[in-house]
Amino acid sequence: MDKANPFRGKVLFLFIATSILIFFITGRTPRTYRSIPRPRGPLNTCPSRVSEQTITPLNNTKHLLVSAYMDQRVNGFDIRIIGIFRRDSIQPLYCFFCCAGQLSTTTPTTILQHTDNFGFPFVTTDVMCQIPQNCNATHVTLLTQPDKVREFNQIWLPIRNQKTNEKQEKNLQFNFTVCISNLFGDYNNVLQFAQTLEMYRLLGVNRVVIYNTSCGPELDRLLQTYSQEGFVEMVPWPIDRNLNPSRGWLFSESGGDVHYFGQLTTLNECIYRSMDRSRYVMLNDIDEIIMPYQHNDLMSLMNSLQQQQPNTGVFKIENHIFPKIHFEPSGRFHLPQWNGVPGINILEHVYREDPNRNIYHPYKMIVQPRMVEQTSVHEVLKAFGQQYKVPLDVCRIIHVRVALQGGLTLEQLNVDKRLWDFSNQLIPNVDRELKRAGLLSSEGQS
Repeated sequence: MDKANPFRGKVLFLFIATSILIFFITGRTPRTYRSIPRPRGPLNTCPSRVSEQTITPLNNTKHLLVSAYMDQRVNGFDIRIIGIFRRDSIQPLYCFFCCAGQLSTTTPTTILQHTDNFGFPFVTTDVMCQIPQNCNATHVTLLTQPDKVREFNQIWLPIRNQKTNEKQEKNLQFNFTVCISNLFGDYNNVLQFAQTLEMYRLLGVNRVVIYNTSCGPELDRLLQTYSQEGFVEMVPWPIDRNLNPSRGWLFSESGGDVHYFGQLTTLNECIYRSMDRSRYVMLNDIDEIIMPYQHNDLMSLMNSLQQQQPNTGVFKIENHIFPKIHFEPSGRFHLPQWNGVPGINILEHVYREDPNRNIYHPYKMIVQPRMVEQTSVHEVLKAFGQQYKVPLDVCRIIHVRVALQGGLTLEQLNVDKRLWDFSNQLIPNVDRELKRAGLLSSEGQS
């Protein structure tokens, strides 16, 4: 018996307590990373840094990674990593997987630059690779050398859309998702934003995804309320911390590193983000409303179009501009409660330009995301089905903005009051949201 060591029990207690403390106090990781739980088993568990950023620099390159998705629609590939790559620095890359806590072997990649880059140095890029056999892949990263699998400073991307399949389409969470790319420059067009979101909701949109670089203080308050109720999904998009983004669409005119704050990348990312949860995705700007003219809502429109065009995955909708300089003369919808809200009142603008069909005229799109592989702004680059231009009398875009044909007189414009058909519901709904955001006082309401 050990009666000669009265401190042994105390020492043992301190040893156990210290061990427990050390076990629970792990090294602090940066704010934008989280740890992968380390399962019990062999020692080669995955590294602990998983990106929670929307833009992640790739080690030892000039490239940026955005997100990774399971995508088995293209033969020979399982994974699609969406990124923003510098075109003059493309190099061989290798996928490296975390297989339910175990490290995989590396697999070679196929790097697909999107064909639309508008002359900018950086381009939206897909990195395609195959998962090794017997690998239940949960996370992926990219390496510049196939043999450097022990680099523990790698940042991993979670693999999303792992359960997407044809049967699940019947149980999708949403019918319609709108993808809004790139709020920047402290954008603060609050009234038009609220009116457009509420118009979407009346038409049957279930979710609006917004990629936000910067917006004004009032719009930020409005978006916070929409986010809290779940109608809007805000995706931080700090592209200006990584690159010098252009405010224009053409490099020769605007300069910069990447087209229009990375708009092309966000549109593609939003399609894949929505692929396992939304039946349709609408690709349009926040000042554009895809408006049915023969149906009261978008689902009725799409049911009709799908019956007529059963193999179509991309429906192109023509853009029609309503110049904001021309006001409806009666002032019927010049409402006093909105006087203090920054932005445009779309109900006051009923004069519509006819497109000049002698020049290129843009379309926006409603797509079935599972039938799209790559998209640009006005057209899909790669798709698995057919494309269809929807007739103007069936559906068109209401786009209240600066006039495209500024020389037209009122007599040369068309009167289009389609928005007024929804005014009885739209106005109180907009008032409700503005009030919730603290942007509309009770006294100001009519």
